Amino acid sequence: MITYDKVTDIFCIVDEFCKNFEKNTKNFIIGKAARRPATMSNSEIISILLLFQISGFKCFKHYYIFYVQRHMNKDFPKTVSYNRFVELSQTVIMPLTMFLKTCCSGSCTGISFVDSTPIRVCKNKRIKANKVFKGT
Repeated sequence: MITYDKVTDIFCIVDEFCKNFEKNTKNFIIGKAARRPATMSNSEIISILLLFQISGFKCFKHYYIFYVQRHMNKDFPKTVSYNRFVELSQTVIMPLTMFLKTCCSGSCTGISFVDSTPIRVCKNKRIKANKVFKGT
C-alpha cells in the first residue's frame, strides 16, 4: 500500500515547507496564539491528508481510523481521535493550499485536457437567442 519511504519523503518535504511558511507568515497572523498547542503538528496533519490521496481508500474516516491509527503508529505516534483530526484539518487549509500550489503543480507539457461535457440547466431562455454558433 503506502511504503515507509514514501511516508518519509512526503513528510520531510511538507515539514520543510511548513517551517518556512510559519516563519514567513508569523508577522501577519491576527489574534492570539492557542494557549495549548495541538498534539499533532501541521506537518503531520498535511502529510496524512496527502497520503490519503495515494492510499486507495475511498472514505477518509475509514482510512484514518483503520489505517493511520492502527498501522502507522510508528510514523505518527501522537494521533488524535477522528473528530479532533477533522477539527485540526480545518486549521491547515491555508498552508495545505499554498503547498499544493507551490510544490505540487507540475510544469505544462503543452498538452491540456478540457472537459466539454454540457451542463444541463433548467429553463434556459438564452439557448434560442444565442446566434453566435448558429452555422457551426
